[in-house]
Amino acid sequence: METHEEYMRIAIEEAKIAASLGESPIGAVVVQNGKVVGRGHNTTETAKDPTCHAEMNAIRDAARNLGGWRLPRCSMYVTLEPCSMCAGAIVLARIEQLYIGTPDPKSGACGSLRNIVSDERLNHRVEVHTGVLQEECSGLLKDFFKQLRKKKNKTPEEQ
Repeated sequence: METHEEYMRIAIEEAKIAASLGESPIGAVVVQNGKVVGRGHNTTETAKDPTCHAEMNAIRDAARNLGGWRLPRCSMYVTLEPCSMCAGAIVLARIEQLYIGTPDPKSGACGSLRNIVSDERLNHRVEVHTGVLQEECSGLLKDFFKQLRKKKNKTPEEQ
């Protein structure tokens, strides 16, 4: 059985795939009974689809692999705190535990700006754990956006 850090490293590998495609480097995996059953990384730019966040793609993959939209006995590992859309999907999919690499103070909906996954008014709540390989997850994002800003500031001749 893998450890939480090892599952997060798999999510980080998904994030690196996203970065190689020019996507925001965010990755997610869904685990059930010690086995990765779903993987995903951001594909919003390449798919031209605002719903193609890493978490949504991992949930879709897990649902296909498990044969249903409910994901019982599943945990998700994600490099960045999910947004409202993804937090809602995590609740709807009945994911039991959520392991977050780094918080998202601008749009995080699992404790930063709001807390959808723990809202007692909903029919399901998710157990949340934060800070799993936080420096590595945060570093991926910082490096990606630093490179993006450098590229953006170059003249056409420099590119």
